[in-house]
Amino acid sequence: MPFQDGASLVGYHDLDGRPAGKLAMQEAGGRWYLYVAHYWGDGTGWCIVDVTDPRAPRYVRWLPGPVNTETFQLQVADGRMITGMEPILPMFGGDPNGPTPQKGMIIWDVSDPENPAEIGRWDSGAGGTHRNFYAGGRYVHVATALHGVDGSAYGVVDIDDPEHPQLVGQWWWPGQGPGERFSDADLAKGHTGRPLKDVPAIWLHGGPYVADGRAYCPWARSGMVILDVEDVTAPELVSSLSFYPPLGSSIAAHTVVPIPERRLAIVNSEALHEHAQEPLAFAGIVDLSDERDPILISLFPRPRPPEGYPVRDFAERGGRFGPHNQHQPQGQPCLRRSDDLVFVAYFCAGLQVFDISNPRDPVIVASYIPDDPAERFGPHPKGELVTQMEDVLVDSRGYVYMSEKNSGLYILELDADVADRHAGARVG
Repeated sequence: MPFQDGASLVGYHDLDGRPAGKLAMQEAGGRWYLYVAHYWGDGTGWCIVDVTDPRAPRYVRWLPGPVNTETFQLQVADGRMITGMEPILPMFGGDPNGPTPQKGMIIWDVSDPENPAEIGRWDSGAGGTHRNFYAGGRYVHVATALHGVDGSAYGVVDIDDPEHPQLVGQWWWPGQGPGERFSDADLAKGHTGRPLKDVPAIWLHGGPYVADGRAYCPWARSGMVILDVEDVTAPELVSSLSFYPPLGSSIAAHTVVPIPERRLAIVNSEALHEHAQEPLAFAGIVDLSDERDPILISLFPRPRPPEGYPVRDFAERGGRFGPHNQHQPQGQPCLRRSDDLVFVAYFCAGLQVFDISNPRDPVIVASYIPDDPAERFGPHPKGELVTQMEDVLVDSRGYVYMSEKNSGLYILELDADVADRHAGARVG
């Protein structure tokens, strides 16, 4: 039986046995559509699920992706879908001797939500894009490889003419650029703290989150980077805040979601090593009241196993334990925007929901841990087959969507007592 506290399952779909990654959504013609990006091998591509009735999700169709190419990142806004492409890492089953992977992104017209049509591609010319940011309009803000740049950097792609997208702006951390050298302190970050093989210490893992002329960028072991992007052709550094050392894996800053109205940002690392064999995975709150001098003011409490759970600590369960993705509203009216609730996909700890009404003392108010998968869809987790929650998205109706690598899509709702306490959530 699943372990639940403050949240309950209302719907489920196995997504035809394909490993699920990132999630995006649009509402069109009174219907609600979830777009799911997928992992690994024959599973690379995207699917569409009609979740108008979350208790009976309807699988609409499968869109196959390019072979030997990672396709687990996507965004949907303004009648367009942006799907990232990059080589499959060896640890995810990539074949270096296989077909040439596609790199960059595909631009789709999803004005007919059940029948996406490809309308353009952007080739990064290097290692491809990871998680990007698209809230509609002319520009896609990308975490992208660039020729001569060490690791991914920030880029702005103009898709006003989707058949001929153009890179119009770029920025990288000092030391990443052609002919540049990292500082000794930055070099050390790649050799301490149990770094994961083949994962750089200094790079924009993505995605950037853009609000009010600022791009909030999770730059791995360089931490949170704030860029002034009022002029997208000439991004400028505003400030940065490092978390490693002592906190975080090789991806010590994985996600930054600003709450501009409260002058806060929610940050988290990504757990990478199984059994938590790395520096403390964390999520926390940054005070942005002085954007040129941001400060970390609190850490989220570390989830504890519920009564009856088979181990005393999630790190003993197997697989990864720690935060991965947060719910990101990205300005979309179909998605929940809450000033005081943060939804986090927490790998083996499932969904964890935090109340941040007091930003110096966040507390857990709901959680949901599904049964472990019955079947393995891909190479992860490397050890025992346990829950590994990937992404979370919350719509403006209050339904919570979670993807799990080896079992599919879970649809939840908060229990009435939790939902009622946070009924002031805004959308858009």
